[in-house]
Amino acid sequence: MKTKNYYLKEIVPSDITNIHKGLSNPELTKYYDVHYATLEETKIQMDWYRSLKEEGTGIWWGIFGTDDDLFRGAAGFSGLEANHKKAEIGMWLLPEYWGRGILKEVMPILFALGFEELDLNRIEGYVVSDNRKCKSALEKIDFTYEGTMRECEYKDGRLISIDIYAILKRDWIKS
Repeated sequence: MKTKNYYLKEIVPSDITNIHKGLSNPELTKYYDVHYATLEETKIQMDWYRSLKEEGTGIWWGIFGTDDDLFRGAAGFSGLEANHKKAEIGMWLLPEYWGRGILKEVMPILFALGFEELDLNRIEGYVVSDNRKCKSALEKIDFTYEGTMRECEYKDGRLISIDIYAILKRDWIKS
């Protein structure tokens, strides 16, 4: 899967160094569900990516530059529920690539895959309420804010709220 400036490659075990580079960075994981201090700990995430695919509940891709083949981040689907025609989208970029329009360029590929190949009707995004950058990014790619689950999770010893965003197939077709 390719755009003008980026290509997506399914995450495989040999990508562990790239995944660790992102998920060990406190700036990136401040709002993320996981943080891995060591390469060894990152194997948990790699096992999760593998299990999603094996169970048929999702798939993730690395995002790479077409000009330099450098890893920029990752994006994919989890929580795929074929019977309800929905999945959760996740994404993260290495901080040095924030604000460059990467997700705006890459997400249409994932939407096409989700809505056309996986026959989804709904793609959801769950965002920590304090994560203004992520919420702004979702809004730029036509996700609709649907509500807030107040104080629904614990992270770092405190209650946090999660905002729910979604894009429907019919909204994607219109855009």
